[in-house]
Amino acid sequence: MYILGINAFHGDSSAALIKDGVLLSAIEEERIKRVKHWAGFPMESIKFCLGKEGISIEDIDYIAIGRDPMARIHKKLWRVITRVPSFSFLQSRFSNLKKIKNIKYLFAQSFGVSEEKIKAQIINVEHHRSHLASAFLVSPFNTSAVLSIDGFGDFASVAMGVGDSNKIKISKEVLFPHSLGIFYTALTQFIGFPNYGDEYKVMGLSAFGQPIYVEQLRRVVKIKENGLFELNTDYFLHDKEGVEMTWLNEGPKIGKLYSVKMEELLGPARKDGEELSERFKNLATSVQFIYEEVFFHILNNLYKETGIDNLCLAGGCAQNSLANGKITDKTSFKNIYIPPAGHDAGTAIGAGFYLWNSILGNKRSFSMTSSYLGQDFTDSYIENKLKENNLQYRVLGDEELIKIVVKILSEGNIVGFFQGRTEFGPRALGNRSILANPADKNIQDIINAKIKRREMFRPFAPSIMEEFVGEYFEKTEPVPFMERVYMFKKDKTQNIPAVIHRDGTGRLQTVSKFTNERYWNLINEFYKKTGVPMLLNTSFNENEPIVNRPEEAIACFLRTKMDALVLGNYLILRNDK
Repeated sequence: MYILGINAFHGDSSAALIKDGVLLSAIEEERIKRVKHWAGFPMESIKFCLGKEGISIEDIDYIAIGRDPMARIHKKLWRVITRVPSFSFLQSRFSNLKKIKNIKYLFAQSFGVSEEKIKAQIINVEHHRSHLASAFLVSPFNTSAVLSIDGFGDFASVAMGVGDSNKIKISKEVLFPHSLGIFYTALTQFIGFPNYGDEYKVMGLSAFGQPIYVEQLRRVVKIKENGLFELNTDYFLHDKEGVEMTWLNEGPKIGKLYSVKMEELLGPARKDGEELSERFKNLATSVQFIYEEVFFHILNNLYKETGIDNLCLAGGCAQNSLANGKITDKTSFKNIYIPPAGHDAGTAIGAGFYLWNSILGNKRSFSMTSSYLGQDFTDSYIENKLKENNLQYRVLGDEELIKIVVKILSEGNIVGFFQGRTEFGPRALGNRSILANPADKNIQDIINAKIKRREMFRPFAPSIMEEFVGEYFEKTEPVPFMERVYMFKKDKTQNIPAVIHRDGTGRLQTVSKFTNERYWNLINEFYKKTGVPMLLNTSFNENEPIVNRPEEAIACFLRTKMDALVLGNYLILRNDK
């Protein structure tokens, strides 16, 4: 049985293909369309998933969509009756709803077949159940506490409860207009980062300030005795006016979320081009502080209610790696599973598995230990693209290639590393990565000058062999998907300055030989040569989605100043052009 899961008409549109309870492929539309967080109908992602398996849309048995227009329908209708949002806001919401309801027509139109030939049954899975399923149903736990927390989806921002075997039981929810994700996004806009998905910039900036605005922000979001929270909606616009959002076939856009009352509380918002002063650094630190205060309040209540040591976490807020790394310190949870795509892209996987396991009643048989689920390319394809660009290259065996790349890295050079299948999720995990020597104290500035051209406060991540985590970090848990920030041991900080953030932390990726043998072998060879069992790893891109195809990697190499490019077993050196 084939199940196609999709996240459609929302940011980070995506598709995933499941066969008899096993995940075969998954990819985000942005990787193919080359537009960050692309929102709309993920046609190219769907075509990839089908093409990789060699099947057609007519072979699909079910299509699972990670949203349900009928979920909480009475609350949605009451909202429309009792509020008077703008006409354009209502128009965009109903347009989106109409597209989701006519999904089979869209498939038929896109594939040039009649609706009658598409046998797939369309199943809508409520947004937060899709999130929860994307974590629990592919986790190693048979029983777990579960939490989904994000902006909004199907009129809710939080859902929590227990996952047991192939079922998920929700015990508590937080409904519109209250949202910890909206709180964080509104303050992200306030600090001067207006683009969809810019919250990670506030996380990076938070290491540079002091939490001096905590008391003010406690007026904005308030902890409740029932283990939840609520917003003071006077500081926001989404409740009274509605905020216009664009989700249709382009990069998503979201209107201003904070009200004039927020500026009365915190002073003027940062204007475009304005210096990033100490005030905004302190505000970023305060926002992260309050986020964590509420987040751990929720988690501690969840543990108190369930008494289960395992936790599965998903939703857009599950990308807050700073908070994630403190869960075992700030709560009683002992074992944590966070999928590689906790954000909305992951609902394509979650909807599919919720259908397979929870609706159809099949036993769980798949655990998601790898995110390498996207496109890969043959040697002949790579070689043709190199020839089209008139690049000189060498074709090397695995061992020789790794030794040469390690030599290049150890000499202070930067390498674009492209291999195997594209990672699913927002992190480059060794298959679409830019690599450098973490011991080089100047390499951050060099990477930013030569390639990334990004803000100085954004850290670079360490990819470390999992065998050495306890030697370098204060925690030893594996973090295969780079979704947690841990504190480095103080006696190691001088050895690897390029991957240590201002506060002594690092957003690590633990690399397993069993999951990505080639990347592990590269780091292991680097360790043998330098004594350092890790590499600096940043995403292979330059202010664009992470590269997906060889031609995108080549283009990035040519327009930047990275020193070498590895495409499979093909090595291209800057001086050999």
